[in-house]
Amino acid sequence: MAVVAELIRSEANGTISFGDYTLGAKSKLDNFEHAGDLYKVKTFREITKLERNGMFVYESVPGTAVTNMAASENGVEFEVEGPEDAEITLGLMEETEYDVFVAGKSIGQMKTNLGGKLTLSVELDPETPVAVKVSRV
Repeated sequence: MAVVAELIRSEANGTISFGDYTLGAKSKLDNFEHAGDLYKVKTFREITKLERNGMFVYESVPGTAVTNMAASENGVEFEVEGPEDAEITLGLMEETEYDVFVAGKSIGQMKTNLGGKLTLSVELDPETPVAVKVSRV
């Protein structure tokens, strides 16, 4: 169980990690600076949400812990874990096709909506992080 006790942190490799699905009550941290951007995280058992510079980046229901998240104009990749399967919504480029990989296996191509959101389901085990990679086609 690799929850992020400090809610959000910068990793030595330039990525970020966030989320604590073990919390019974909502906790949030605002104005966390990383690589010139300001992040806001809200997390607890029922939901984990991340914003960068006031824009939507990530949401999971129920809450999850995300490690080594790296985002670029071509997509995003990270590892996620939680106590049960989760629905994850990512903020990406609007109306764009992406290749989606979960645990190293392709689950196909998906297109974001007008708001740039892409939603996928991930089967989780609290003992094992699952790799997610979303790449622009």
